[in-house]
Amino acid sequence: MSDEAEAARREEVFRPYQVNSYLMGQAHEDAIVMHCLPAHRGQEITEDVMDGSQSAILDQSENRLHTAKAVLEQLMTSN
Repeated sequence: MSDEAEAARREEVFRPYQVNSYLMGQAHEDAIVMHCLPAHRGQEITEDVMDGSQSAILDQSENRLHTAKAVLEQLMTSN
């Protein structure tokens, strides 16, 4: 976590795999972006894509929250 040289190298190595507007421009117009969060904005996904019209990230995280609550409730109420 404190190795800045390693972090810089990783960012450079993984840059071609970043989800960005160029990549989304290559996708079908109905394509959506999903991410399980937390996301490192500007690294694995750009802010414009994350907050863009093709993003389902917040809906996905909300659904995951409700799923986790349902699982927790089942665990608490089962004998």
